Amino acid sequence: MQPIQLFDPASSTYTYILFDEASREALIVDPVDEQLERDLATLRQYGLKLQWAVETHAHADHITSAALLAEHTGAKTAAPAGCGIGTAAVQLAHGDTLAFGAESIRALHTPGHTSGSMSFTWRDHVFTGDTLLIGGCGRTDFQSGSAEDLYRSLTQVLFALPDATTVWPAHDYQGRTRTTIGTEKTSNARVAGKTLAEFVATMDGLNLPRPRRIDEAVPANLSSGVHHDAGSAGATAAQAAAGYAGDVSAELAFAWWQAGEAVLVDVRTDAEREWVGFVPGAVALAWKQWPGMAMNPQFDADLKAAVPAGKKVVLLCRSGVRSVAAAKRATELGLEAYNILEGFEGDPDANAQRGHRGGWRLRGLPWRQG
Repeated sequence: MQPIQLFDPASSTYTYILFDEASREALIVDPVDEQLERDLATLRQYGLKLQWAVETHAHADHITSAALLAEHTGAKTAAPAGCGIGTAAVQLAHGDTLAFGAESIRALHTPGHTSGSMSFTWRDHVFTGDTLLIGGCGRTDFQSGSAEDLYRSLTQVLFALPDATTVWPAHDYQGRTRTTIGTEKTSNARVAGKTLAEFVATMDGLNLPRPRRIDEAVPANLSSGVHHDAGSAGATAAQAAAGYAGDVSAELAFAWWQAGEAVLVDVRTDAEREWVGFVPGAVALAWKQWPGMAMNPQFDADLKAAVPAGKKVVLLCRSGVRSVAAAKRATELGLEAYNILEGFEGDPDANAQRGHRGGWRLRGLPWRQG
């Protein structure tokens, strides 16, 4: 069984979709924001239900669509624990597995391109991100890169896999699609037959140009592709111009709500609230009632009716995508609007109304009961 391999020409990025044939549950590796519609169409074409959106590392050359895929499909996000992608629902350690139907992938910590970089094995395949490329490897001159670590990841971790293992890299710039561990062990121009000192000298002498999108891509990818605006630490002038008061933690939002300074608005769908859980004290006002639908036509009128003059509005959704859009719209309506960082994920098997991520895990707050 082969993965579905998809390509983004702008960044030469490969995205992979793996799935279980019986359950049709699926997992996507290294999705690209500009290819969101393509990936959703592919899932529909194959009749797949996405369970996981997974990153090999925090990319510098494109922005991930992980958060958007989570919003559209209900999938969970997962990323290497050492990459600082704090919005990912699951922080992966070496040896961790992610299941989709009867299938699963296993995480291998392969630092060097970045300190948190991971590869993932599935059956007789390995998805190597920027750690191992076809005839080459990822650069090590930025983002906590280390040539010494990369040499060990290549020679001691990846080259320890069976020679017949198919290698699926995150990039190729010459139209090649795959290779094997055996081929790379014997013919990879950067590492095959080289000592550690020789490899380090090779990497130090590359003198590659700085990635064109690094200043934009890395900050966005540290939040699963979500662009945070004016209130975020380190927000750019362009982000501030995008249009709402800022991002706030659940602690600050709760303090405002408890003091009567703000109205809490939950913009998840009615179906999500029924299944996942309600947030006590929140005004239930769906931004969209179904992924792909137009904005709720009653949103503007209902929001203005819910927020008294002089009060802030703080908005939440499942992962922070819809609440950002809603905060921008609320600002256009003349309200002082804030997006609550992280989002809300409840437990449909529990009686208590409570969240599983971010600030919604705060103990002792009415927003978490039980």
